[in-house]
Amino acid sequence: MNVSIDDTCTACGLCVETCPEVFEMGDERAEVIVEEVPPQFEDAVQQAADECPVEAISIE
Repeated sequence: MNVSIDDTCTACGLCVETCPEVFEMGDERAEVIVEEVPPQFEDAVQQAADECPVEAISIE
């Protein structure tokens, strides 16, 4: 699983709270800190994407 965050991110921090192993807060928005999501974090990443208020998280 690959995940990315686009420019519509409002830096609310929900994804970081949901899965800090994959997301962290950058200067202006959240950032993905892994190249490929480890299997044990896939459910949390999906939850973060589903709950993102601006739908800025994309999963491939």
